[in-house]
Amino acid sequence: MLLRVLGSAAREFRDVLGAATATHRRLRDHLVTIAAATVGIDLFCAIAAFLLERHSQQTEIKTLGSAVFWTTTQLLTVSSQMKNPISAGGRILDVFMEIWAITVVAALAGAFGSFLQKRGQEMDAKR
Repeated sequence: MLLRVLGSAAREFRDVLGAATATHRRLRDHLVTIAAATVGIDLFCAIAAFLLERHSQQTEIKTLGSAVFWTTTQLLTVSSQMKNPISAGGRILDVFMEIWAITVVAALAGAFGSFLQKRGQEMDAKR
C-alpha cells in the first residue's frame, strides 16, 4: 500500500516537472512564478534592508551578507536570531516581507488544492 502511494506521488511529481498535462503545467507554472517572485523580492529586500539599516547604531545588519541572511529567514517565516530592524524603513520592510510570506503560503495552498481537486476530477473521469 505504502509503495503504491509513494509510486503514485513520484509519478505525479515527475508529471508536474515535465508538464505532462495542462493541469500539471498549471501547477508547475504557479510554483515557478512563486519561487522566482520570492527570489526577486528577497534580493530587493536584502539590498533595501542593507541600505536602510547599515548606519543604525544597534542593528546587526551591517553587511549585504547579513541582510540577505535576515531577509531570507524572514521570508521563510522562520525568523532568525538577529535583532529586528531599528530604522522605520527597516520595520516597514519587515512588515512587507511578512505579508509576502503569508501570501506565498496561501498561494501555495491554493495552487496545491486546485491541482488536487482537478487531478481528482481527471482520475474520476478515467474510471
